[in-house]
Amino acid sequence: MEASTLLSQAITDIKPYTTNHIHMEQLVHKLLLILMLLFSTATVQSEYLRPLPRKALTAPWNSISKAHSSYPQQVHISLAGEKHIRVTWITDDKKSPSYVEYGTLPGRYDSIAEGECTSYNYMLYSSGNIHHVVIGPLEDNTVYFYRCGGKGPEFQLKTPPNQFPIMFAVAGDLGQTGWTKSTLAHIDQCKYDVYLLPGDLSYADCMQHLWDNFGTLVEPLASARPWMVTEGNHEEENIPLLTDEFVSYNSRWKMPFEESGSTSNLYYSFEVAGVHVIMLGSYADYDVYSEQYRWLKEDLSKVNRERTPWLLALFHVPWYNSNKAHQGQGDDMMTVMEPLLYAASVDLVITGHVHAYERSKRVYDGRLDRCGPVHITIGDGGNREGLAHKYINPQPKWSEFREASFGHGELNIVNSTHALWSWHRNDDDNSVKADDIWINSLVSSGCVDHKYTYDTLKFV
Repeated sequence: MEASTLLSQAITDIKPYTTNHIHMEQLVHKLLLILMLLFSTATVQSEYLRPLPRKALTAPWNSISKAHSSYPQQVHISLAGEKHIRVTWITDDKKSPSYVEYGTLPGRYDSIAEGECTSYNYMLYSSGNIHHVVIGPLEDNTVYFYRCGGKGPEFQLKTPPNQFPIMFAVAGDLGQTGWTKSTLAHIDQCKYDVYLLPGDLSYADCMQHLWDNFGTLVEPLASARPWMVTEGNHEEENIPLLTDEFVSYNSRWKMPFEESGSTSNLYYSFEVAGVHVIMLGSYADYDVYSEQYRWLKEDLSKVNRERTPWLLALFHVPWYNSNKAHQGQGDDMMTVMEPLLYAASVDLVITGHVHAYERSKRVYDGRLDRCGPVHITIGDGGNREGLAHKYINPQPKWSEFREASFGHGELNIVNSTHALWSWHRNDDDNSVKADDIWINSLVSSGCVDHKYTYDTLKFV
């Protein structure tokens, strides 16, 4: 209904209630809102009017587990080395076995793999048994049907392709609100192969049952496509002298750190379909004497740009951020690690933390540089803390597009030279593409004609 029609209707509605103060107050409020709408549409028609916040999701998540304690809950999958996938789930039954049956036909499992199980305590909370089983080798770009622990429903997953094109869905700072639900629905529609999450998953913030809620919320998507995540500040959950840092995150979301030569689940790398992806830890030590720094140099030295012409890096705290929120928080890490990523010709850097969206031009050391990476901040998955609306003006030269709205990104790497990046805002419950750009790989731009050396940062 148009604003002018609403205004006429509201004026008509006033007449019967002129003696009722409550109704008058409501109608006056309605008139003010309509007048604001008329003014805004008349003066700034192109500006996006953001929807209102949405509340945290609540649901009887544990109704199934109470009836069937050995049934798998919170099932999710992740890549675990070449042609292998790690299946993770939780059971309340401490005696439930850790194995996965799988095959390419529903109900017919011609393979079985065994794994490990762990659990953790956090204050008065005790987790269920957390099972991790690696299955494979698997065929590329193939649908598999699987069952966890011999009980419960059958799940199905699709392995990623081993060559271009490949589609990544991207959203950070996910949480579990009404906007999260909308974001997940949009991601589910984009036919992605792998989901990338640059930190801040559940927003449990020490309330451990919220980890269980989150696991159940994302299960329909996370059990069907690999979810590759790295930690944010909301995963730390550290209470000095009482709890360990990242104990919930590390126990529940095991990533392929061992497969990539890392000694910590907080940073690792993986390869898929011509793309090498580095997942760094903003909350792990990163100075030049740290284990993460040493591992990163070694990992970058092994990248073969003929096999993986695209090189991506993800971590939580952005280095390039023109939002007033979290200003400067990534500066120390940037000082130490940006030269490494630049020397290795990283194509794209994706971060979260700031609850808004921003895309940069190619940049290095604060200046435009055709051989620097494109930086994308996408901490707008749906968290309960709301959006970061205030930006620094004037807009920096390196900043290309910025908007404080919930949404998700899609990275379609078409071939070895071209990728299409798009960002889709949550316009109520519709996915609206608000930003897109074709990105040329640095391999095709003449920026990878140098040799990266392990011991130095020189081009030789």
